[in-house]
Amino acid sequence: MNILLIGSGGRENAFAWKIKQSEKCKKLWIAPGNAGSSAFGQNVSIGVNDFEKIKTFCIENKIDLLVVGPEEPLVKGLRDFMAQNPEVSGIPIVGPGKSGARLEGSKDFSKNFMLTHSIPTASYATFTISNLQEGIDYLKKQHLPIVLKADGLAAGKGVLICTSYDEAEKSLKEMLVGQKFGEASDRVVIETFLEGIELSVFVATDGESYKLLPEAKDYKRIGEGDTGLNTGGMGAISPVPFADQAFMQKVEERIIKPTISGLKKENIDFRGFLFIGLMKMGDDPYVIEYNVRMGDPETQAVLPRIESDFLELLYATANKTLKDYKLEIAPIKTATVVMVAGGYPNGYEKGKTISGLEKNTIQQAITFHAGTKTNPANEIITNGGRVLGITGFGDTVEKAIENAYQRVGQITWESANYRKDIGQDILELGN
Repeated sequence: MNILLIGSGGRENAFAWKIKQSEKCKKLWIAPGNAGSSAFGQNVSIGVNDFEKIKTFCIENKIDLLVVGPEEPLVKGLRDFMAQNPEVSGIPIVGPGKSGARLEGSKDFSKNFMLTHSIPTASYATFTISNLQEGIDYLKKQHLPIVLKADGLAAGKGVLICTSYDEAEKSLKEMLVGQKFGEASDRVVIETFLEGIELSVFVATDGESYKLLPEAKDYKRIGEGDTGLNTGGMGAISPVPFADQAFMQKVEERIIKPTISGLKKENIDFRGFLFIGLMKMGDDPYVIEYNVRMGDPETQAVLPRIESDFLELLYATANKTLKDYKLEIAPIKTATVVMVAGGYPNGYEKGKTISGLEKNTIQQAITFHAGTKTNPANEIITNGGRVLGITGFGDTVEKAIENAYQRVGQITWESANYRKDIGQDILELGN
């Protein structure tokens, strides 16, 4: 079949790598893609939010499946746009419509959804500039630390954890009055802080059935020992040893099934991925947030563990035939280390020439591109904050980590940076 994949990050590079392995893949295009995705399909210069160009491309190239990687076009209604145009309304799409995408696009909507459908999460309240004083009064009744979340999409930076009441009040004013995150912080959710161990759970659903994909643990902070600023993600490990069978059963019964059921009750036709950010408190799972797409960099750790045909999974998800799909998971461990531009997540320079990409002597490691492009001299250069995701795999977590870092050691560019401790906490748990 002919597939159009929307996106340009490490997640989409991993999708392209996996889709290309399917015998059912006739032609793959990636819009706009990156320097790495071009090894598996043809990059096309179309922005992820250029719905008219996406529609025209689908018509001209007889696209059989549209796969949407990032959240922004979903929140902005790409599925709805396609459904309203008769020439393309019959094309199966992986990714929810605008109503389902609110689970990620609006923190207030998602919290209210969890409350309505009895899904365990932190207690919360939502405030706007019109009731700012009520928000300040509410803050003072909370235990420290206090979590503030911008309601809308803020490129992964809209969550603040405040350790004092003064800091919380100042931050609330900066978000609502100063528009710290633009329109995303027109509304702010104030939430109880959940303390425990975080993990990410991934579900493919066609709105009726679902398949539980391998879970992962990601590393958000820029510095070793989970210090420094939050980033889009500095690495990931899969599987997660503390997510044993008993815990994952609780996740399914208390969170996944009520979520799928809740979407149906609210007449939301959700076909795509649910990424559920969880906190394990004691032996119980609580939802931190929903995302309506696969995670990045978790995808780079999860997809190498899927043995069955990934394109068939995508097609079944889009066509409501997921109950017939047999998901097969490889018994390997994976570790992903993200290499970033110097200065990230603050200011950083682009255009640095990357060397060592061609020297891969580590058979059990895969190099996924994220912020890369090719210059006129046909060199691969940096084109973003998160540049590469290196995934090592092996029979043990230790071996997976070792393979990832050996490959990282072969690659360099000016001011390249990465965390040296991805997965060390997992090793300390004795797994």
